[in-house]
Amino acid sequence: MIRAARFEAVGKPLVVETFADPQPLAGEVVLKVGRCGICGTDLHMAEHQPLRFQRGDVPGHEFAGEVVELGAGVSNLKIGDRVAAMPIGGCGTCEHCLAGFPAFCASFLMRGGAMAPGGYAEYARATAQFCVKLPEALSMADGALVEPLSVGLRGVRRSGIKSGDRVLVIGAGPIGLAAAYWARRAGAGRVAVVARSRRREALAMTAGADAFLTSDVEGGVPAAAAAALGGAPEHVIECAGMPGMLELAVNSVARRGLVSVLGLCATADPYPPAVALIKEVDLRYSVLYDLGEYQISVDALERDGAPIAAMVTETVSLDQLPATFDQLLRGAPQCKVQIDPWAAASG
Repeated sequence: MIRAARFEAVGKPLVVETFADPQPLAGEVVLKVGRCGICGTDLHMAEHQPLRFQRGDVPGHEFAGEVVELGAGVSNLKIGDRVAAMPIGGCGTCEHCLAGFPAFCASFLMRGGAMAPGGYAEYARATAQFCVKLPEALSMADGALVEPLSVGLRGVRRSGIKSGDRVLVIGAGPIGLAAAYWARRAGAGRVAVVARSRRREALAMTAGADAFLTSDVEGGVPAAAAAALGGAPEHVIECAGMPGMLELAVNSVARRGLVSVLGLCATADPYPPAVALIKEVDLRYSVLYDLGEYQISVDALERDGAPIAAMVTETVSLDQLPATFDQLLRGAPQCKVQIDPWAAASG
């Protein structure tokens, strides 16, 4: 038997209880979870949203662990390997899976919800084909950051940022920080980050931002961003996933600029199309990541992980998780909280 945290209902705390040992299907492995991050999407799905957890779901899609059991047909991993696990899977043989992007597979699977249990647990299943081995230099905490870092990477790659471009990132959560990190490494000339408060300003500057703005800045965000960047941004990367952010992005971006949307907003978010039309704005969405981007993120963490590792502001045990999760729902100031499922057992 294993211990895991499951969703009970909106407004009720997570419940930590025992579950049957996970059994790997063909092509899967069982991981002893080393760390699992609490994602903002987990918090949204625990509220009254169109996309939400159901009773009994075990959340957690940002996890890394040690391989302890192999399913039939697994040849790319062995017992004892330390891996960052992509929480998505598919049939394994279609063009999308073979390209390392199972998100578009007709048999798409997302762990950490109704489709399959996730990493808020001592052990979790993962698709062997979509696991990336961790170098010895990386910790389990690093491994659990690969997922959000890869989300930011895909968004920046799809944006086509070029050397010298001006970039505005909306949101200073883990995805926004990852976007700022990758925008800088893509060659952006100047990067500004805007958020509701200054509590993550230092993290944003560490990640690669040149300027930090608050949403209530005098004169408005579009003018302040243009002043900070030396002109209106050619690229705006929306990472907040809140109503009103598309309008802010369109109003802020330069003429013929590109707005990239990474934030998951599950409710209607109207914006004035006339402004986008007059400015001839391009609007582009980005979802998840592919296996190559997972590997790039692992390599980046090994080479220069400090700016990203700094976003982990707290680590909690499974027993502490329900209270911490509730605090985050109420707006606690932590940036990235990770779960160590073995913390209580180790004292």
